Amino acid sequence: MKLEAVVPWGRSLAEYRAMFDLRDADLHGEILDCGGGPASFTAEHTAQGGRVLACDPLYQFSAAEITRRVEATYETILDGLRQHGDRFVWNQWATPEALGQARLATLDLFLADFPVGKAAGRYVVASLPRLPFAAGQFELALCSHLLFTYSEPFSTAFHQAALRELARIAREVRVFPLLENFSGCRSPHLEPVMVNLRTQGYAVQICPVPYEFQRGGNQMLRVYRA
Repeated sequence: MKLEAVVPWGRSLAEYRAMFDLRDADLHGEILDCGGGPASFTAEHTAQGGRVLACDPLYQFSAAEITRRVEATYETILDGLRQHGDRFVWNQWATPEALGQARLATLDLFLADFPVGKAAGRYVVASLPRLPFAAGQFELALCSHLLFTYSEPFSTAFHQAALRELARIAREVRVFPLLENFSGCRSPHLEPVMVNLRTQGYAVQICPVPYEFQRGGNQMLRVYRA
């Protein structure tokens, strides 16, 4: 993995609560943030006494390297949001610039926790479809803006293996969103993934969530042992 291929763009605890429809009871157990990137969820939830671990290949890089990558891609991302503004719902953030500032604030929270959190084992270098965790280690595994979002580079087989792996290590898995990043359409991998999981004995649900920034992106996938 090269840092030049990564666009670090993280989300906050408040956004995680909305994206995954997390209630207080959902936050009491051991949680995995898979593909967490520079999200501040781990930092904020830990500060509130929660038990959470994040994994991502991004964590092989230093805080300074991640910061430089954000600075290098920031204006490019904002330009893309300006050009395709009709694909997004501008309720929470009125402008791309307001969203950009919110993302930088989230990044600051992540960076403040990252060095000490990595030393403490909260940030683990790992990537799907094989994770270095024990079966049933987590009560809940969350995966934001990775699976289904990147449908083109990742095949159906990859998605199936990744979801089975997450279901192996967590009693419940939630994935958001179910739309592709660029087309804004529902991922073509979703239906075959759901069929595959059901054949493995898992219950699978598509659930509405109180979050919509990508237009039409207000649903998550919920997977648990039937």
